[in-house]
Amino acid sequence: MELEVLDIAGKSTGKKVKLSKDIFGIEPNDHAIYLDVKQIMTNRRQGTHKAKERAEIKGSTKKIKKQKGTGTARFGSIKNPIFRGGGRVFGPRPSDYRNKLNKKIKELARKSALSYKAMNKQVMVVEDFSLEQPKTKDFVNIQKNLKIDDKKLVFVLNERNKNVYLSSRNLQNSKIITVSELNTYDIMNATALLFVESSLDVLQTKA
Repeated sequence: MELEVLDIAGKSTGKKVKLSKDIFGIEPNDHAIYLDVKQIMTNRRQGTHKAKERAEIKGSTKKIKKQKGTGTARFGSIKNPIFRGGGRVFGPRPSDYRNKLNKKIKELARKSALSYKAMNKQVMVVEDFSLEQPKTKDFVNIQKNLKIDDKKLVFVLNERNKNVYLSSRNLQNSKIITVSELNTYDIMNATALLFVESSLDVLQTKA
């Protein structure tokens, strides 16, 4: 499969790049995608949720009233969970949700996601460019020129570019990443996958 290389004005540069069949043309494995996305999402969880139980509540441990003879239920301290301000019963505790996934499964999932995007014609290539200064308006104009301003964009760079990153930071549907940061979740979550020419070369060379 070949793609035209565009410039930031949205016009063809006359160059074409060939997408590797080993990356953009495999038979997608849906289960591998599911496992990788699940791992990415669970690894993002902080797991710092915590509620105080009765032993951790600040308050007196004095018995509120005598055990028998009151005609009502027996009560212990004011930290009893049935009282307002008392401890939580079986409350959440800090948890580590991280899990591991075989490297080959992750690689298969990423290639499967890229293959889906190629099949759906959601992959674009733009020639390498640089912005003289960080300006959101300039980045928005590039998106309009490429006719992707209404799409959820993942823009893949070869290396970090401060001006491009700062120019897109305020845009809700745009995410700037490098080739090394490309993952299955970001690929599947995007409706437009835009590579600069050098980043595509690096991706296909490493794979």
